[in-house]
Amino acid sequence: MKTSKWLDNGWPESPGGHHVAKKKVHSVFHDLYPEDQAAEMEMRSLLLQGLGNWLADSGLTQTEAAKILAVTQARVSDIKRGKISSFSLDLLVRLAARAGLNPKLKLVA
Repeated sequence: MKTSKWLDNGWPESPGGHHVAKKKVHSVFHDLYPEDQAAEMEMRSLLLQGLGNWLADSGLTQTEAAKILAVTQARVSDIKRGKISSFSLDLLVRLAARAGLNPKLKLVA
């Protein structure tokens, strides 16, 4: 079995001895939306996923979680089911903060 070699800079070495460039990976949102909308959808998706993980790990009932998030139980159900179209970016940021997830934005040039 042949193993891959890694260069000192962290790049994998190809069979010919040259390094292989890392391919920039985009979400499916970039295939479906213009760049600005895709960026927003990625952020919404990440926040919704974080909230879903928080719900699963917390052991709270949907009613208990709704009280913490200051929303209805039906909205918690929407989070659990990943209904991204039901939530704006600003609401997801507020919900993540209420859940103690400490949401932050990082800009990358």
